[in-house]
Amino acid sequence: MRIGLIAPPFVAVPPPGYGGTELVIDLLARGLQEAGHDVRLFTVHESTCPVPSGWWYERAMEPIGMGAVEATHVTAAYRELADVDVVHDHTLLGPLVFGGRRGPAVVTTCHSPFTTDLCQVYSEIALRVPVVAISHAQRASAPQIPIIRVIHHGLDLRDYPVGDGGGGYLLFLARMSPDKGPHRAIRIARAAGRRLVIVAKMREPDEVAFFRSQVEPLLGPDIEVVGELSAAERVDLLQGAIALVNPIEWPEPFGLNMIEALACGTPVLTLPHGAAPEIVTAGLTGFVRRDADALVECVDRIDLIDRSACRAEVQLRFSMQRMVDDYLDVYAGAVLGDCGEDWPGTADPRLHEAHPM
Repeated sequence: MRIGLIAPPFVAVPPPGYGGTELVIDLLARGLQEAGHDVRLFTVHESTCPVPSGWWYERAMEPIGMGAVEATHVTAAYRELADVDVVHDHTLLGPLVFGGRRGPAVVTTCHSPFTTDLCQVYSEIALRVPVVAISHAQRASAPQIPIIRVIHHGLDLRDYPVGDGGGGYLLFLARMSPDKGPHRAIRIARAAGRRLVIVAKMREPDEVAFFRSQVEPLLGPDIEVVGELSAAERVDLLQGAIALVNPIEWPEPFGLNMIEALACGTPVLTLPHGAAPEIVTAGLTGFVRRDADALVECVDRIDLIDRSACRAEVQLRFSMQRMVDDYLDVYAGAVLGDCGEDWPGTADPRLHEAHPM
């Protein structure tokens, strides 16, 4: 197939630091190309993903979420990709504006939690194009949205060698946000008597403010904050960690940090929010507990987790190849106009109107 991928214009592909959506797009682009398909990516010029690319903006645009920037970006993208068989659009505006018009079939993936506002938008998008969710938890949070399929993210395991946890530290890897819980991770590590390394994106004003008010006062010689790192640097730390501490308290749609840890053989300690229980198999690849206090005693039980079992779980459930195969099934259905009985798009008369690009 000729496949066009549209990335948001706010982060390069792959991301130089933090950027889960852009990491997934990079993996998908490379995996589809390796599978023999003609792949083109519309992104920003500074992106280094090794597939043919187009762009409107030279560099990633900040701040994230500027509507005029995204509108300009997706308008250029749909013009550029007008000759492909299917467009896989990872933006919000693109499917809303161009979905259902004359041109290539369009598929979209929602990478964000289904907030009240997003539910309004995706209720309209789902009438125009097939919508993919990234976890069953995300799908269940918005039963009014006709999701055609749940496709978990996958990783290229060649990028994640297994480590032995020889560093002896716990690791926190996420944004500097109360929802992600670095302050809870500190309390867990300290109560368990373990050293903690914190790798966190901290660029936005609210992230810096949270760090200054809630995290910095808790720091001590047992806590190391190293900031935002490259993918290779993150993998090095994951290999040496005895466990990833992921004490989230929000309905996270997926959680790439967890499968990155498991790919390196590193067990995960997490709370039962969002997709975490779908990713971590309790007792096999880590521990899922009701609150942060309950995770403390799990630290001393980490040796019960077989690091090879963590790796095997990713190979079985979260590989790049599995993700690529799942999306190819969706693309084929979109091209043929057969996205399943649950998709209402073909019943919407607007989709049969001729809208020139």
